[in-house]
Amino acid sequence: MGGGGNILAAQHARDRFVPASTLKILTALTALHCLGPGYRFRTEFFLTPAHDLLVKGYGDPFLISEVWQDIADHVAKKLHFFKNLLLDDTFFAAGITIPGQGLSTNPYDAPPGALCANFNTVFFSRDAQGHILSAEPQTPMIPFARKKIMGLGEKSGRYTFSHDRGQALLYAGELFSFFLEKRGVLRKGGIGPGLRQSQDRLIYTYYSKFTLEDVIKEMFAFSNNFVANQLLLSMGAADYGSPATVRKGLGTLLHYARNNLGLKNLAIVEGSGISRKNRISPEDMLKVLQRFHPYRHLLPREGPFFYKTGTLKGIRTRAGYIEKKNGKKGYIVLFLKSDHPNADDLMRCLERLF
Repeated sequence: MGGGGNILAAQHARDRFVPASTLKILTALTALHCLGPGYRFRTEFFLTPAHDLLVKGYGDPFLISEVWQDIADHVAKKLHFFKNLLLDDTFFAAGITIPGQGLSTNPYDAPPGALCANFNTVFFSRDAQGHILSAEPQTPMIPFARKKIMGLGEKSGRYTFSHDRGQALLYAGELFSFFLEKRGVLRKGGIGPGLRQSQDRLIYTYYSKFTLEDVIKEMFAFSNNFVANQLLLSMGAADYGSPATVRKGLGTLLHYARNNLGLKNLAIVEGSGISRKNRISPEDMLKVLQRFHPYRHLLPREGPFFYKTGTLKGIRTRAGYIEKKNGKKGYIVLFLKSDHPNADDLMRCLERLF
């Protein structure tokens, strides 16, 4: 489609296709509408009457090691010791499953959670002797992570180490406890799940240093399925209340798509594009792109293109914008059902013809 609104070329524009990861554009657009571009996730820290430290999560997808270290700096100013570290992840409903997601160790299968660390993944390498090492300087190789990695049988890389909600929660707690201990805060008890009570005293609230726009930009850069579905769950909870569920998130997304964008003929079952049950037409994706246009800078850029790719077995998709130096601007939607013709070759052809 050209910048003047005329369709330059179209084929099967109203047929519904599997969008793969280009669906993340619709998820991002809905989150921006529902939560606001400047929205910041929060995580709360309480001291219980029994002097336990309780952490309540609200779905922040970017509780990465650097963030946990910053949090530990602030909490260390509030207390010098505590008994047990209690972890409350009940903002998300129990038993959440993402349609299309498998049980592999691949990061794209990382499960969601209201309180997580490092996208529910671990990133490791091995030395010449085969010893397990952290592959990122900001993340220590804590004993809990090493034990889980040994059970994976993988050589090196970033992996989802568990699909058990309790194990993922425990990893976040162990990592946070490590950073607290490094700052002189003594833990005298264990680490486990907890539930915030009315008598617990709030001692610190962490508001993410990443705005929603920042989160979305990073989500697009790495095509992060975990982040996309954290957004879906969070905006559903914002609309319908906690605990967050996939159904609530889809309620928010589909309401926005139908009532704000006029999309009447789509089928969406999750927010990342991993499921083959997702269906949207190129014509409807064009409407998404038109509304997303003010945020196009959040998409990865390659030459004159701002666009998102999508890849599933036998499926290659592209959706985004072209802005050439000669002033010509337009939208591009490619939904291909096979690996051939090559999507990147088609993009280069469109660049030459536009």
